[in-house]
Amino acid sequence: MTTKVSEKITNNLAEIRQQLQILAEESQHGQSVKLLAVSKKHSLDAIKAAIAAGQMHFGENYVQEAVDKITQLKEHIPDPVQWHFIGPIQSNKTKDIAQNFDWVQSVEREKIARRLNEQRPDSLEQLNILLQVNIDDDDNKSGLAPEQVEELAEYVMSCSKLKLRGLMTILKAGTTEEQRKQSFQHMFRLYEQLQQTCGEQIDTLSMGMSGDMRQAVLEGANMVRIGTAIFGERES
Repeated sequence: MTTKVSEKITNNLAEIRQQLQILAEESQHGQSVKLLAVSKKHSLDAIKAAIAAGQMHFGENYVQEAVDKITQLKEHIPDPVQWHFIGPIQSNKTKDIAQNFDWVQSVEREKIARRLNEQRPDSLEQLNILLQVNIDDDDNKSGLAPEQVEELAEYVMSCSKLKLRGLMTILKAGTTEEQRKQSFQHMFRLYEQLQQTCGEQIDTLSMGMSGDMRQAVLEGANMVRIGTAIFGERES
């Protein structure tokens, strides 16, 4: 990686953090916002450049690609780096996820939660879990219906090696600004209900990407998932 590209990543991160700080101050919810750098299809050098710029949370969608990166980077990165799995989960991939990730943001079925709990090594801390909600009832997206959240939350809370932290959503493509606002507001209400049910450990509402980050934070997101705006276009 050239110095110019590394500097670009550093500058992009600084600009996004500044934007998030301003948005958090504008938001009526008064929350600080955690930045998740979506590093799928980006190189080890790009991730190293982001780490050097102080980025500690990274999101990956594809299990084998992610495990290869995590394994190769393990000797070269500081312990505070946290890996989030944010893609759809197949049952035959849960062991790799349970053994290598710190967070899973895309849990939508009891079977997946059970397997993650059974396969989480005793030597590791509890696996942080977000439930993925299909807030727009989008046939092209994974996730729970809003009315299914409470039941799955109760199950995850019963798993000794999992720690329920909150909710995640990906909005339907091609929606209007008003539709996105309503969806984000609906997610925030679900998040507040989950806090009331499950207590202080519910502290993460992951919603918003490069295109709708501003609206998500104003409506209560405290984690956003940003890829291209940090790293540039994905490698083929």
